[in-house]
Amino acid sequence: MNSTLFGEDLEAKPAALEALARQLDAGDPFEGLARRFDRMVFLGMGSSRYAAGVAAGRLRAAGVDAVAEYASAARGTPPGPRTAAVVVSASGGSRETLDALARHAGRSFVVALTNRPGSPVTEGADLVVPMLAGEERGGVACRTFQHTLALLLTLAEGSVAVAGLVRRAAEATADLLERRPEWLADAVALLDGPHGVYTIAPAERLSSAEQSALMFREGPRRQADACETGDWAHVDVYLTKTCDYRAVLFPGSRYDDQAMEWIRQRGSRVLTVGGEAEGQAAAVRYRHDDDPDVTLLTETLVPELVAAALWRGTA
Repeated sequence: MNSTLFGEDLEAKPAALEALARQLDAGDPFEGLARRFDRMVFLGMGSSRYAAGVAAGRLRAAGVDAVAEYASAARGTPPGPRTAAVVVSASGGSRETLDALARHAGRSFVVALTNRPGSPVTEGADLVVPMLAGEERGGVACRTFQHTLALLLTLAEGSVAVAGLVRRAAEATADLLERRPEWLADAVALLDGPHGVYTIAPAERLSSAEQSALMFREGPRRQADACETGDWAHVDVYLTKTCDYRAVLFPGSRYDDQAMEWIRQRGSRVLTVGGEAEGQAAAVRYRHDDDPDVTLLTETLVPELVAAALWRGTA
């Protein structure tokens, strides 16, 4: 893992997204998969599972029997001829994901979504879908996370709609990168506290909070944890009383005000990304941030860039 190369991986996001959009213009990478099976199970670990959780929720809302599971679970959705198992691994070699694949190979229709065609996860797969994220030389899953989200969204939204979305996300991503001098130093100072960083997002975009917290743990090795906005009042509110609580809030939940009321009362500090909230210490806005699908694909870049700056400072 390398902080400088991680920064370069983030810089390459807009170009990688544009290339993905062109590929989506060419056709549906999943070939109508959601219409051919009675149920879908997504299997992965880490960032792969975060993205899969959002996709499964989208599909359930569209009436598809879909679930995202830890690939490491001893018990999960049983294999069968009417089951599509979408196995997600950027590296193509995650031990837990390969074990999950083995349970479904030859019994379910297996899709391998990976950034490395020809890797072990593609062996025995009935369909291989490349992430097309390019090599992540920094050793951190950042573009692959973004591309996994985009590709899985095509299962619910279709490739034509997602191609347009990916192009808007590329514009939003480029905007954030270009305007870093306006916001990054202040964001780093706000979140550089003694008790870690906490990330909060609506259920529909929980992957943003999960991925962001992982970035703070994986790069600069900071204490970090993710929480769903409504659940925050039940599980994380307690930290605001005893900690120097500093958080990233991704607005969009009907329960934003509930969380922010406690935060205001206890003098905690929050950076909002892609929106505003009463009591925020600062906000980072960007192009197209009024579109929740664009925010889903874009907003993690802010914590990624903050984490990269903190990482370089401790390297």
